[in-house]
Amino acid sequence: MDKTNNIFDSRARTWDINPVHQERSGAIAAKMLEMIPVNNRMRALEYGAGTGILGSMLAPHFKEIVLMDSSKEMVEVMKEKISDNSIENLNPVVADLEKGEYLGGKFDLIYSQMVFHHIKDVGSLLEKLYKLLKPGGYIAIADLYKEDGTFHGEGFSGHNGFDVELLKSTLESGNFRHTKSETCFIMKKSVDNQVREFPVFLMIGRRDF
Repeated sequence: MDKTNNIFDSRARTWDINPVHQERSGAIAAKMLEMIPVNNRMRALEYGAGTGILGSMLAPHFKEIVLMDSSKEMVEVMKEKISDNSIENLNPVVADLEKGEYLGGKFDLIYSQMVFHHIKDVGSLLEKLYKLLKPGGYIAIADLYKEDGTFHGEGFSGHNGFDVELLKSTLESGNFRHTKSETCFIMKKSVDNQVREFPVFLMIGRRDF
């Protein structure tokens, strides 16, 4: 298990305490339902589902949502919440598509929140996600706009957010079509004793064939 997973394993039990995680997921869920024509016959995959906050909010709108995360502790928390709330259409799994494949079928929608800036090879992951989508299926990526590195601070090895036009080009190079993005949430974080705003976008694309 790599360093990133160890960090998220250690945060799993206290993740839901942070009200920002709830507020952000609520805003992303609302924007997804606005931008994508979902229905209760659809099967979805959340990549990097954490403790399942967003998936729980979206559950009433789908036939099934597979909640995938590479952190075993995050998935354990998911399982407990699903059991406690008797949610029948959420399916938590431990998996890491950066390192392997998923053979659990195809999806009408694949979505993530605040995950892609941790991904080293975004293009490679998009190729795998494209193959997991049914023709006509959607991808939805919620993440940070390009920032100066202060969101995570020193020592962070991922992406400092994304230039949405460059990310759109990456999606289109991977055969996703009808791409568009909108701002869906503003995160506020104290940096050097000043409150900074870090906007979050939701970008969607579609597999036509």
